[in-house]
Amino acid sequence: MEIIIRQMYLDKIEKYLDNDYIIVLTGQRRVGKSYTLKMLRDIKSRDLNNNIIYIDKEKKDFDYINTYKDLNDYIDKHYRKGMMNYILVDEIQDIEGFERTVRSYRTEPDARVVITGSNAKMLSNELSTIIGGRYKEIYIQSLSYKEFLLFHNLYDSDDSLAKYIQFGGLPGLAKIGLDEDDAVEYQKDVFNTVLLKDVILRNKIRNIVFLENLTNFIADNIGKLISANNISKYMKLQGDKISSDTVINYAKYLEDAYIIHKVNRYDIHGKRIFESNDKFYFEDNGIRNAIVGGTREGDIEKVIENIIYQHLVRMGYDVTVGQLQAGEIDFVCTKKAGMKRVYIQASYVIYDEITRKREFGNLRDINDNYPKYVISMTPLLSQNDDNGITHLHLRKFLMMDSIE
Repeated sequence: MEIIIRQMYLDKIEKYLDNDYIIVLTGQRRVGKSYTLKMLRDIKSRDLNNNIIYIDKEKKDFDYINTYKDLNDYIDKHYRKGMMNYILVDEIQDIEGFERTVRSYRTEPDARVVITGSNAKMLSNELSTIIGGRYKEIYIQSLSYKEFLLFHNLYDSDDSLAKYIQFGGLPGLAKIGLDEDDAVEYQKDVFNTVLLKDVILRNKIRNIVFLENLTNFIADNIGKLISANNISKYMKLQGDKISSDTVINYAKYLEDAYIIHKVNRYDIHGKRIFESNDKFYFEDNGIRNAIVGGTREGDIEKVIENIIYQHLVRMGYDVTVGQLQAGEIDFVCTKKAGMKRVYIQASYVIYDEITRKREFGNLRDINDNYPKYVISMTPLLSQNDDNGITHLHLRKFLMMDSIE
């Protein structure tokens, strides 16, 4: 299989690598963190002045490295004075006290440290406590639509978009192929591995049945405003008495493992964040589809919204849900501490005047001059303008690197 380099992430690493930062590659398992680290290893190995110290905690060869002392011993044994030492550690959260090691080697003039991890809470808490702001997090996502085309040797078409909507962006599917049965089996295997290693075992969860029910509930309700109280009430109707606090905790565990993302509501006119009723989206829409099963005919709008959300994050936006007095804006997207802003409405097809008024009308109710977009799969649409509101086809939007 041809080696495909995800250059965007390598460029981000290079940008901060020589600036005294520890580079932390974060994201869900199996989205490409390890692959990106290996690509960096291979690139740096070409320079004979570099010494590569590479540790993969998912390989049995490194099972004995369990504490920071073990890690120190291994690095010291392989460290070479007079060379630039690249210390690359994959899935470092499995090493107790790892932050002590990376803090120590960060200060060495002939060392560069790049690590990966699959638990947001642990990585951020430990690193921020020990080394303050001297680390740079680079979030690795599942494949974009453009990357999906490249990985599967496809060209941009409605059929390719339909495949992306159904199968999502796990890089491993490039080896498995897009046969539905094989793909779903692989997606479920990945999901179960993440759930076990990064949620159940790490948080010592006992009520596994509820965790699975909660995940299914969120998967079936992506893009909808839901609260812990609503979930708790729903579970009680199903005969499972679960408190709101438990719902909040378990949802946070899923967030920390990068399985789901919580998106807060933002009062556009009052310019404040609401503290209840959030939306949730999945890291990979293919995994989400495998969980809920069936075809996309009944939930296409949910999946489109999930895909648009992930691409906006990929573009570098902070994303919230916009709240107006008389309606909702799907996404309020900001950059540079809110100085740049874009409003997005997601829709399947604008097929009549009622739908057009609903999707475009809420955007017209926003009294500012920031860009406003409706993104849909309306046939024969490339791009048009409706009194200052840009209507984009989903395919065109997913081929863009920026929407400003």
